[in-house]
Amino acid sequence: MQIKVVCQNEIRDKYVGLSKMQSGRTLELCYFYLMKQFTPAQKRKYLFSLPVIVAALGYFVDIYDLTLFGIVRIDSLKDLGLDVDKVGSLILNWQMLGLLVGGILWGTLGDKKGRLTVLFGSILVYSIANIACGFLPQLTFMDTTTLYCILRFVAGVGLAGELGAGITLVAESLPKELRAIGTSLVAGFGLLGAVVAKLTVGISGDWTMTYFIGGVLGLMLLLLRIGVVESGMFNHIKTDDSVKKGNFLSFFTNKIRFIKYIKIIAIGLPTWFCIGIFAFFGNQFAAPLGIDGEIDPGACIMWAYIGISAGDFASGFISHWLESRKKAIFWMLMFTLVGVVLLLSGMAKTVNGYYFFMGWLGLGTGYWAMFVTVGAEQFGTNIRSTAATTIPNMVRGSLPLMVILYNYIKGNVVFDNPNQGVLIATIVVGTIAFSLAIYSVLTIEETHGRDLDFVE
Repeated sequence: MQIKVVCQNEIRDKYVGLSKMQSGRTLELCYFYLMKQFTPAQKRKYLFSLPVIVAALGYFVDIYDLTLFGIVRIDSLKDLGLDVDKVGSLILNWQMLGLLVGGILWGTLGDKKGRLTVLFGSILVYSIANIACGFLPQLTFMDTTTLYCILRFVAGVGLAGELGAGITLVAESLPKELRAIGTSLVAGFGLLGAVVAKLTVGISGDWTMTYFIGGVLGLMLLLLRIGVVESGMFNHIKTDDSVKKGNFLSFFTNKIRFIKYIKIIAIGLPTWFCIGIFAFFGNQFAAPLGIDGEIDPGACIMWAYIGISAGDFASGFISHWLESRKKAIFWMLMFTLVGVVLLLSGMAKTVNGYYFFMGWLGLGTGYWAMFVTVGAEQFGTNIRSTAATTIPNMVRGSLPLMVILYNYIKGNVVFDNPNQGVLIATIVVGTIAFSLAIYSVLTIEETHGRDLDFVE
């Protein structure tokens, strides 16, 4: 009887967000929890619970809106009479800066006010910003370039909160034995939003309509989230004033914590190197690689995210099978690096060949969900949302630095052949990103099976 009481309290405190358990099922659930075994029915109950479903749908809309500018960049800028490459880079940088700012904002709010506060607030911000982007042709009260930058910055701020809060809520709601699979399901399904965004552009034939659709999808999601329950772990410390919650500066005031934080950020750098350079600026690689034809960045993004989605679905099962987060991420990094080397060596002979490699790089960088999960698992409940939200957005926020270095080398270093600039710039930026990531994943702490019920 004593074991039953202890189990009941432990399950209630840790997994209250999943469902309201009936007392008659407590002993059975305790048995499987303690023995680290789950029946297929129990696995389905956990993995397809409301927090997982809502987090997956939220990330789907998030990715739809996040990649939308990259997909409609050429069409929208031409329609507005703006420079496709110069203004496009500027707007992309402002969107990524918004993600960086939003990551800090929503991360701290998630630890101070709760995971659900972020899930509601962030989606409201980016939904309104995307609807406003659809009205850009009619908005003439200020310079179009400036307005586009402002709106994508605001959208970036909103988009920053979705993944971290969702992953944190799911990680704290699921048993540790199923955590990797659950977060990979969230990211794997969510990343398909980029595919739908590309298909929506093709079907609607109007880039403004795709912005409207993204905004409306976000607002519809708010209704679904009403039934989601807050994380039990967060509720346990919510009213404890002795625990300092959501302190972003705490990552920089402790040497061990700071090094850990920086290493996790570094692990994610190759993901946005591949998306930000090879996909977003895919139209710049045709001539340097000797490809006859025009490469469509929107198609690059679509195929890359098809690969990322598949990779994210797989990463959780790979981690579960290897019983290691580090090994799963390392081997996926190596797979991605091989794809980059083959692509830059001229293996892509056609436009479709280039799209094939976008799928390859996407599949390899599909460790994105695992990388965010590791970020959540490394830190205590009182700063977990801050970590899980700021870390992926620090990676996204690093893209402007990569683009600046890429553009500088491409435009300012003199080469015998002008097309060499694109390849050399890519090699330099890629070498930095992959070197930092490989070193970091080899030296970071393993978090597979770690109990998350602790505070810093």
